[in-house]
Amino acid sequence: MFKEIRNAIVIVLGAAMIAAGFNLFLVPLHLLSGGVSGLAMLTAYFSPLSISTMYLAYNVPLLIAGLFLLGKRFIGLSILSVATTTWLIALIPTPDKLLSSDTLLSAVFGGVLVGIGSGISFRVGGSSGGFDIVGSIVTRFRDFPVGNVIVGLNGIVILAMGYLEGNWDLALASMVSIYISGKVVDLIHISHIKVTLFIITDKTEVMLERLLSLPRGVTLIKTQGAFSHKEKDMLMTVTTRYELAELREIIKQTDSSAFVNIVETVGVMGSFRRR
Repeated sequence: MFKEIRNAIVIVLGAAMIAAGFNLFLVPLHLLSGGVSGLAMLTAYFSPLSISTMYLAYNVPLLIAGLFLLGKRFIGLSILSVATTTWLIALIPTPDKLLSSDTLLSAVFGGVLVGIGSGISFRVGGSSGGFDIVGSIVTRFRDFPVGNVIVGLNGIVILAMGYLEGNWDLALASMVSIYISGKVVDLIHISHIKVTLFIITDKTEVMLERLLSLPRGVTLIKTQGAFSHKEKDMLMTVTTRYELAELREIIKQTDSSAFVNIVETVGVMGSFRRR
């Protein structure tokens, strides 16, 4: 229960940073954050509709799709993020006096805030909605950094802005903001960084049952202690840094005396996801 409350607090904090990045830095200068939020901004810039209303409207179908592909827990936290962000976008006023009149500086600081907000949402198992959900769906089935997926999708929104706004300086500054957001997400999320675990345990069957509930494969290797000459089982599995915390918790609960060697993996060939 405490963990879920902590995760919810992190999601709300992330939503606050995203909304602050929008209203304090991006919206006053008609910059875009890209993705669904960028679509919402673009719609609001050229219509009487509000950004918060369109942000919610564009996210609803993606949240529904994610519910079937990504699981209830992930989407539950994403719904909390979208709802909180929608409310805070409407609540936080855009400043009458610009915090920065420099377009590039606003793009950088807005991008950093949005990236941190999205990144910490990913770290606790949720997302900030929008193209984050699309990126999560892609990386669930393909080994590819989330931030890069989001940046690629956002490029389409930027091209639309440059064409409709007729101001390519704003479009290019928005691209800087989106690029920074994507890189900050990858720095915080680190889901594409791989690690290999070598687990020596006396509780092989129980450990295997727990590990095989995860989407990664496990290899069983017979070993013998050089000093004791006692035969033991070693389990080898490759996972991501993002999933490592959950895996370590499983090992502690199953066999607290297990010997575990964790090494960073340079690359993986073949199927990384267990079919």
